[in-house]
Parts: sequence; structure tokens; C-alpha cells
Amino acid sequence: MYVPSHFAAGDAEVRALLDNHGAADLITATDDGLLATFLPFVFDPAAGEHGALLGHVARNNDQWRRPPIGDAMVIVRGPDAYISPSWYASKAEHGRVVPTWNYVTAHVYGRLVVHDDPVWLDALVRRLTDRHEQGNPEPWSVDDAPTRFIAGQLRAIVGLELVITRIEAKLKLSQNRPPADITGVLAGLEAAGDRASAAVTREANRQQA
Repeated sequence: MYVPSHFAAGDAEVRALLDNHGAADLITATDDGLLATFLPFVFDPAAGEHGALLGHVARNNDQWRRPPIGDAMVIVRGPDAYISPSWYASKAEHGRVVPTWNYVTAHVYGRLVVHDDPVWLDALVRRLTDRHEQGNPEPWSVDDAPTRFIAGQLRAIVGLELVITRIEAKLKLSQNRPPADITGVLAGLEAAGDRASAAVTREANRQQA
């Protein structure tokens, strides 16, 4: 990934993205070409030297059966937004501005491990469920469903663990713009109702805006 120095993410930003993302793209290069699956992951910082991403795919999804050539990659995304040049103060000054797209992303590389073990899968499903149900007035639990039903569902999936070897992360959030333009971007995002993009942009530019 092309990452200019002013868009580089620090360790804290990478950890926040891995801890809080929803779902991501698993991409593997195989003898049959590139394969990709969009699926939810949970980050386990205690697994391996750099942590691991844990998820699962349908048993009928052939990607888990196709050994990757080299590392697998997971593309994790945070907030993203179109940035209108009309939001920039510099538009009124000289007009030399163009649209762009702001975003937060990380390319996470690692060794892909398959887990075809109902105990491992049960723990993962509970972990994923608890994470995404938190905050609901009546959070659903795996134990709310019949035991035999859950056992059947677990047999229909296969676990995947990406043991992380390296991460390339980028926060492209108007850090290359002057303070007045950043203020305009924040106002534009807020007016558009994109509070998530406004929040990460504000944090990335907190020393300027």
C-alpha cells in the first residue's frame, strides 16, 4: 500500500482500528487465482507476536480448502467519506482544489490457520456474538438457541485464524490540508451527518484543527 508519511498510522491508531472494525475482506492467492471473502473478524492481541484475526467461513466456501501461496491478507476498513472541494477555505482564496476521498484502512498480512474444531468454533462464535450484541437492550446469546441447533450450525462453518506477521495502515484524513481547510472538512462532514468520519478526522488533526 502507498502510504505517504503524513498519512501513516501509529500503533495506537492501528490497535483502535483492529479492536473496533466490523467485517473485512480476506484475500488469498492460490493455485486457482485470487480468492476473497467478506467476513467478520475479532482481534486477539495475545495470539502470536503481533496478534491474530479470528473468523469463520461457511464450510461450502472453498477458500478455506485452497492453501494460500505465501501470506494471506485481510483488508480492514474504518470510516471513509467523499470530501468536497467546496468545503475548503482555500477554494475561495485561489480555487486550486479538487475532490478527494478520506479513509482509514489497514492491510493485515499473516499465516492463515484453519480450525475445524467445534470447541474452538463455539468459543469464537460466542466471542463475536458478545462483541456485536453489547449495547443492545436485550442482547442475544448463543445459549438462547437450542443446543442441538447450535451444534448443527457449528458443523456448517470452519474457523480461520490469521496469525499476523505485518500490518500496513493508512489514515488519509486531510492531514495534508491547511488548518482552515480542515475546519471546513469537519463542518462539511458534520453537516452531512457523517459523525464517524468527522470524529476520526478531528482526532488525526487535533494539533491543527
